[in-house]
Amino acid sequence: MGNSISLCGRTTQDAEQARKKVLFFDIDNCLYPRSGEIHNLFIELIGQYFTRHLSLPWDEALRLHKEYYTNYGLAIKGLVSHHQIDPLEYNKQVDDALPLEGIIKPNDELKLLLHDIDRSRVRLWLFTNAYVTHGQRVVRLLEIEDQFEGITYCDYSKQPILCKPDTDMFAKAMREAGVDRAEDCYFVDDSYGNCKGAKDFGWTAVHLVEEGVSLPQTPASQFQIRSLDELRTIFPDCFKNDPVKA
Repeated sequence: MGNSISLCGRTTQDAEQARKKVLFFDIDNCLYPRSGEIHNLFIELIGQYFTRHLSLPWDEALRLHKEYYTNYGLAIKGLVSHHQIDPLEYNKQVDDALPLEGIIKPNDELKLLLHDIDRSRVRLWLFTNAYVTHGQRVVRLLEIEDQFEGITYCDYSKQPILCKPDTDMFAKAMREAGVDRAEDCYFVDDSYGNCKGAKDFGWTAVHLVEEGVSLPQTPASQFQIRSLDELRTIFPDCFKNDPVKA
């Protein structure tokens, strides 16, 4: 990450930086494909946590997980609200327990895409509903941590838990990234609700719907793509005029 902004989200108020557009990237199922086994492993660990700590049968655990995710944007927020669990212990048993090493690997196309973004006009920032330890681990394994100036994450250590698509979370991301105007914020996420929330907040949002995943009947936001490489077409002004050839 850049020297002026730490991974924990401390910001710079440099006037030149503030005038640039900021392109916010979600991490999970966005910087790496949802079609990989990580999503299924994640669901498995969440289900185990629900069954173990709430004494629920498996089917009920999965149903409640889906309900909390739908209602709160994040399963842990429902757990904290209704069951008084320790969110940092949850993170240890779920997100940090994912066997990411050996599954998440560097992606040359992703590296090239990020490299081709014109940093004289656009700054890159990570924006995740995961805790900081998980976000750090994913971008380290992808070998792209040096491409982003910082990260806005869901801080499990603070109550109440704040996460996308809450409007206060988008405001937090702007503060931490040092951007003043909503119209200067571009956002990519695989979540329908997060993209809709970003659009409603005044951001330009891009909903990533991976190949093989059904397209929503009503688009979540201004743009909908099947792969991150389509950002070159959607935001041509964000990319260098002489991109590196693969």
